[in-house]
Amino acid sequence: MTEDVTVHEELLTIGAFAARARLSAKALRLYDRLGLLAPAHVDEVTGYRYYRADQAERARLVALLRQLDMPLARIAEVVGAEGDEGAERLAAYWAGVEARVAGQRTLAAYLRGRLSGRSSEMYEQFVIETVDVPAQVVITESRHTLADELPTWIGASLERLEAAARECGGVTGAPFVVYHSEVSMESDGPAESCVPVADEAAARAWAAGRGRPWETKVRVEPAARLAYTRITKAQVAHPQILAAFEAVEHWMAGEGLEAAGPCREVYFADWEAAGSEDPVCDVAFPIRY
Repeated sequence: MTEDVTVHEELLTIGAFAARARLSAKALRLYDRLGLLAPAHVDEVTGYRYYRADQAERARLVALLRQLDMPLARIAEVVGAEGDEGAERLAAYWAGVEARVAGQRTLAAYLRGRLSGRSSEMYEQFVIETVDVPAQVVITESRHTLADELPTWIGASLERLEAAARECGGVTGAPFVVYHSEVSMESDGPAESCVPVADEAAARAWAAGRGRPWETKVRVEPAARLAYTRITKAQVAHPQILAAFEAVEHWMAGEGLEAAGPCREVYFADWEAAGSEDPVCDVAFPIRY
């Protein structure tokens, strides 16, 4: 009994500790099971949990991280890290939250415009310009893909093509993706990733050595005038990017212009380094002039 009395005198019951840490006893038991916050002592006979007073700081940290809607598994990584690593893990998590919220904000604005019947007002947030692009040799990779698979494929295909461009005299312009038919959750394109290169002969030799010529090829992209609008990383996500495409089409209709080819996305920034509000892409249509 002496040992138990000593333990109880030095430690806080789960109820007293929960009050100090501003957590419920139920939450403390859950955090114990998940390895987030183990009690300092568990009575072998009664199963009662006891905590040290100095555990309150970790308990409060867990509670505060929960207010960020951080999953329990991520909380375990943050509170279990040493030195500055916990802060770095929190920063990485929050960057992801901000990117998601920025995308949702853009989507909400797009949906408000649709639901209110004021799509034309929504389009006014986009600045439409034109640019003349010279003819260029491009190496390409094509795929039928749905919208949810599209971002992963674009990143991977452009990475493959930019690596291949070293065999073709190097990259000479911004990579772009052409949509030969609609890509949505119901329609699978195809889409075509394109990287401009310097050496057409070397590019054709590269393409000839590929095992699946219907997916990779070389072609000369003709000179074109593009009507385009510049968008942020958050706006690239589907379906919010549709507002940008529609804005360019709306402008073209107002100017009496027709599309001279399929729409495209031109990527000019370092995607990984860009923040959610940084411009990364031009949404464009070739136009007749």
